[in-house]
Amino acid sequence: MAKVAFLGLGVMGYPMAGHLQKKGNEVTVYNRTAAKSEKWTAEFGGHSAPTPKTAAAGQDIVFACVGNDDDLRAVTCGSDGAFEAMNSGSIFVDHTTASAEIARDLYSTAKAHGLGFIDAPVSGGEAGAQNGALTVMCGGDEPDYTRAEPVIISYAKACRLMGPSGSGQLTKMVNQICIAGLVEALAEGLHFAARAGLDPNAVVEVISKGAAQSWQMENRHKTMAEGKFDFGFAVNWMRKDLGIVLAEARRNGANLPVSALVDQFYAEVQNMGGGRWDTSSLIARLNKK
Repeated sequence: MAKVAFLGLGVMGYPMAGHLQKKGNEVTVYNRTAAKSEKWTAEFGGHSAPTPKTAAAGQDIVFACVGNDDDLRAVTCGSDGAFEAMNSGSIFVDHTTASAEIARDLYSTAKAHGLGFIDAPVSGGEAGAQNGALTVMCGGDEPDYTRAEPVIISYAKACRLMGPSGSGQLTKMVNQICIAGLVEALAEGLHFAARAGLDPNAVVEVISKGAAQSWQMENRHKTMAEGKFDFGFAVNWMRKDLGIVLAEARRNGANLPVSALVDQFYAEVQNMGGGRWDTSSLIARLNKK
């Protein structure tokens, strides 16, 4: 049990903070839109605060799950940022999918304040957050991770320290690289099956028992075949993530031709009006041609 704050009550953060409260932790939440904080406390109990700074004061661990690098910098180092209020020895755990660069910058800033900092992006989507079954990839110092892990497990099925600061974000980049390629391949496979006169569901029932099996195939083939995309992880967010991936690849010299191509395919989906569609909507650009 711990005294914790959670900054950011979006699609992911809202249920994650709820799991922390249900596990017996003392939770204080902050959200940029105060009405969301009020809704959360009405549902789960706990406390709300008007700023990241007031939410973070006196907490053992401060969690965050916000939109991007700029949002993360604002809630940590802004005029009402959490770092100024956190006690020496407390830990900041960031679940935002952000750049490895900002993770390393904030790690250094946190250390200068006598704080621990763990970059801890997650995989599993909205369903994983709601079910408390996320996968968490962490970067930082082992003593800080060891203290934070028992609390993180409140909403995770798997959690691992991947290396020094930034390693969690780099691991999440690998995750997104793999997903991008898998979803495009599945989209092309289902599109081909339909054009060949096959029943896509019957095809998947067979091939999912072999080497082609994947989470995307098991969980997305039916809605892809039906053209339903009004759920899940939005294309806009995937493009943000792939932008981070490609920027990091330019820095480290990695060659990612498929990721770059799929990023442009997602740009086409955005131009079709599908920015908020699930990432499985890659099949929509194939079917329109």
